[in-house]
Amino acid sequence: MKITVVGAGAVGATCADNIARKELATELVLLDIKEGFAEGKAQDMMQTAALLGFDTRISGSTNDYSKTANSDVVVITSGLPRKPGMTREELIGTNAGIVKGVCENILKFSPNAIIIVISNPMDTMTYLALQSTGLPKNRIIGMGGTLDSARFKYQLSTHLDCSPSDLNAIVVGGHGDTTMIPLIKHATWNSIPVTNFLNAEQQEKVINDTMVGGATLTKLLGTSAWYAPGAAGAALVESIVRDEKKLFTCCVSLNGEYGQSDICLGVPVVIGKNGWEKIVEMKLSADEQAAFNKSADAVRNMNDVLKTL
Repeated sequence: MKITVVGAGAVGATCADNIARKELATELVLLDIKEGFAEGKAQDMMQTAALLGFDTRISGSTNDYSKTANSDVVVITSGLPRKPGMTREELIGTNAGIVKGVCENILKFSPNAIIIVISNPMDTMTYLALQSTGLPKNRIIGMGGTLDSARFKYQLSTHLDCSPSDLNAIVVGGHGDTTMIPLIKHATWNSIPVTNFLNAEQQEKVINDTMVGGATLTKLLGTSAWYAPGAAGAALVESIVRDEKKLFTCCVSLNGEYGQSDICLGVPVVIGKNGWEKIVEMKLSADEQAAFNKSADAVRNMNDVLKTL
């Protein structure tokens, strides 16, 4: 099994580190445009192998895509990171060219790869990857909802004073501060609805804090977060490599599901060896469906920017 991570910055390096520690691949390639950067990160990680006990071979490449040849899974993290006060929408112009170029170069050497998109604005970059490559839709996966759902569980766990791993909670819709939809009415703590334990005010706070989770960290750190996004990307890789059939919220192409078409948006999907293998359609309330439709409209507006580039 061979995996490539494009972009050796904080998110890409964290994703690669998780992949190596879990020994999800025999070979892992880290690629970046900055001279020597990926090579340095790869060497640094390889020097942890004796300490951490993994056997994955990690190598770095400065923009030489031939070294990524025959990759089974490719994670794209490259692009301009979000700065304080910057919206994901403002990133479209710069990152669209980067993501499109990465996809083209990857597929020259790995035509059968499954592509996971982390680059922001993630919903639009996932849509761009699908449209520009012409790949079967199951092989293009946007990571956003996986991260948002993890942040949702974090917020719930702090309010409930429980383990995040005991929670089932998902965020659907767009991967944006105003477009994501934490489905708190569907969230459970070991099968018990979390609404049994939280009053209306607490529920509202959990929802709001989840929605601004990324912006909160950007303000604190001065740049985008990396530990959770990197771990989210690695979790999807693991489900693919080990054919785990796990249920994640991911940004995927919709064709009538949830009343939407010609868009990539976050919905629950089964992730296995073929990429995303099945969309799970939940029964949404009228308010939830209205919010989902509104989120889709906002993402379409972002997608329309691609036509002007």
